[in-house]
Amino acid sequence: MRLAVADDVRPVYLSGLPEGVEVVRFPAEGEPGPEVLEAEFVVPTRRRMAEALARMPRLRVVQTISAGVDWVLPHVPPGVTLADARGVHDVAVSEWVLTALLTSVKRVPELWERQQAAAWEGGLRPGELWGQTVLILGYGSIGRAVEARLAPFGVRVLRVARRPRLGVQTLEALAELLPRADAVVLLLPLTPATRRLVDADFLARMKPGALLVNAGRGALVDTAALLEALRSGRVRAALDVTDPEPLPADHPLWRAPGVWITPHLAGSSPRLRERGFALVRAQVARYLRGEPLFNVVREGY
Repeated sequence: MRLAVADDVRPVYLSGLPEGVEVVRFPAEGEPGPEVLEAEFVVPTRRRMAEALARMPRLRVVQTISAGVDWVLPHVPPGVTLADARGVHDVAVSEWVLTALLTSVKRVPELWERQQAAAWEGGLRPGELWGQTVLILGYGSIGRAVEARLAPFGVRVLRVARRPRLGVQTLEALAELLPRADAVVLLLPLTPATRRLVDADFLARMKPGALLVNAGRGALVDTAALLEALRSGRVRAALDVTDPEPLPADHPLWRAPGVWITPHLAGSSPRLRERGFALVRAQVARYLRGEPLFNVVREGY
């Protein structure tokens, strides 16, 4: 079986593959060679790799090491199995969400500004996470990891996902849940049903002064509506993703009041590829044994 990966994947991540697997490398520049286009199993880590999938006649499996698949999904040919990296990003993203919540409640940006001005003055009162209510919108493996990290802080968690289950409600419950939440954490995938889910009506239903934390996809949020809500002081925001992305230097979101922005790095970690390719090796082994794959994408996620 031929496995195609990017040319920058370190050999250590590919050690331990089953016997009989030939690794071919997708070049960073230029056209992929015929040996790449004949691959049966592909791990796309660049958009140009995704764009080449339609030219691969032997392709059977596409395995991402990203949690979201909206960037690759349109390029996967019919009949090809797509699997995501559910579980790989749980630690990094959940730690970023916890950082965002603590940064907000402890008023770190304002304290940093005072430090830069060498201003030793009172009057600024940091809050506490203890006793707050956090709504996790998109309660999957990352959502569970967020909840586990919030447990020592005495936070009440409200859970929303696509399908109802014990302790987890659906999007239909948002009208009742949003006014109760001190913070709303977005972990949803981007699909036609979730695009701009956070619109003016959604933001108006949030508790006044509540924090919107987006670690999912930028297009989950109507940026114009968010800007209006930030400027009015209706909500605050911590954003790892934006729409558009990358966020242009002259975009008003950079300078909006009450917003903290990071450049789509919540899932980044020195251990990302280690974890991601551990999943790849397991998936290749399952594929060769004819066993069902983990994390198969259905209905867009």
